[in-house]
Amino acid sequence: MLIAVDTGGTKTLVASFSQDGSVQSSVKFPTPQDQAAYLSQLTKAIHEIAEQQMIDAIVVALPGIVKNGIAVWCNHLLWKDFDVRTPLAAGFPDTPILVENDANLGGLAETRRLTNIPRSVLYVTISTGIGTGVITNGQIDPGLRLSEGGRSLVEFDGQVREWESFAAGSAIYSTFGAYARDITDPTIWQQIADRISRGFLAIIPFLQPDLVIIGGSVGSYFDKYKQHLEDILIEALPPHIPCPTIIAAVHPEEAVIYGCYYYAVDTLLAPDAA
Repeated sequence: MLIAVDTGGTKTLVASFSQDGSVQSSVKFPTPQDQAAYLSQLTKAIHEIAEQQMIDAIVVALPGIVKNGIAVWCNHLLWKDFDVRTPLAAGFPDTPILVENDANLGGLAETRRLTNIPRSVLYVTISTGIGTGVITNGQIDPGLRLSEGGRSLVEFDGQVREWESFAAGSAIYSTFGAYARDITDPTIWQQIADRISRGFLAIIPFLQPDLVIIGGSVGSYFDKYKQHLEDILIEALPPHIPCPTIIAAVHPEEAVIYGCYYYAVDTLLAPDAA
């Protein structure tokens, strides 16, 4: 059994996988900002869904910069230098515990689900914040593993700001007074497309990905702003830099837990493939 943990800025999803990659059971809980409370609830959730079965590995996805299993910085949770692995290892001895950035894992899962894997994929998850993962030849790109595209500094409304500060789901709610699921006005979706485009206009010329995949809670409503976003990018990008194909994630809100599965298989079960 593999345990996958998707730690989000507002909620945490814990799921168990069988060896064939299918989800067996899952538990959700609000993500506490207090680190001790988070570890306590996470440990309880793992025990609950494992049901005393043998755990082959635990993969924890965190919404921020992860170095050597340490959450160097998680912006929305205000976690700094948070060691998740050591206390979990104490509670689950002899169980491999892997820790990785959530967007990297989401991108890994969505890329592996493609029939033909492109050379370069930019995965963008738009939820409470904005996270990015770069997948090269079907693997998390080691040189861009620590990239935080949501923190890119771009111009909006006459100011240079972090991309996620005005385009993430939390910013959409504070600006328009509604969650993405409740927005039906096409004019508002045009404005949201404009906000989302600003970060892409900074990142696409640098990475020039073959494919862009949008996930997260706002990614679930990709059809509402797809055409507006593509029109903006095609018009604004330099003529020698084509607009990449942009698609919605197959599992926009579950990509991360599936990424945990693929990551565990690559790292532990088939090390030659990693």
